[in-house]
Amino acid sequence: MGKGNKDAVSVGNSVGNGAKVDVVTGELCPVCSQKSLALSEREQEIPYFGKVLIFSMTCNGCKFHKADVECVEEREPARYSIEVSGSEDMAIRVVKSGQASVKIPYVADIEPGEASNGYVTNIEGLLQRVKHQVEVIRDTDEDDAAVQKAKSLIKKINRCVWGEEKLKIIIEDATGNSAIISDKVVVQKLAGKVKSAQ
Repeated sequence: MGKGNKDAVSVGNSVGNGAKVDVVTGELCPVCSQKSLALSEREQEIPYFGKVLIFSMTCNGCKFHKADVECVEEREPARYSIEVSGSEDMAIRVVKSGQASVKIPYVADIEPGEASNGYVTNIEGLLQRVKHQVEVIRDTDEDDAAVQKAKSLIKKINRCVWGEEKLKIIIEDATGNSAIISDKVVVQKLAGKVKSAQ
């Protein structure tokens, strides 16, 4: 497996929108310790937000994957909230860093952690990610109450995607690397995550 990956190779490729993608292969995977890790970095212009760098690492051996998003320009910590009220809202752009928390009241809270990924998507893509996590609970939990709750949440998410139900989505990011890009969004400054006794 390691024979084809003796050296790290850096490749600069252009993607459709002219953005350059830098890829380095043959790096040591932090999970399986094989030299089968590919690192990539690309710059993307997000309308009404600015340029972001999208980083990812993927192991061809053990399938470990980690991704994150970082703004090129420094941005203030912020809290974005939006009420999703129709199917047309599904196309609203979302930038979520690995350090951001996502809250969907009465559905799910996603807190940042070591395995948390950053990504650029839209409201529908965000809801599909949440739905997938709920489906895992539905399919693997042995507690009947948890399974029934998961089924109910999946129906709620589907109704929202179809424009039949409203949902509120909140993204908080102390690094300033996240956003919901819409004129419907409410943006508030977020105090830095400073631990205090108060």
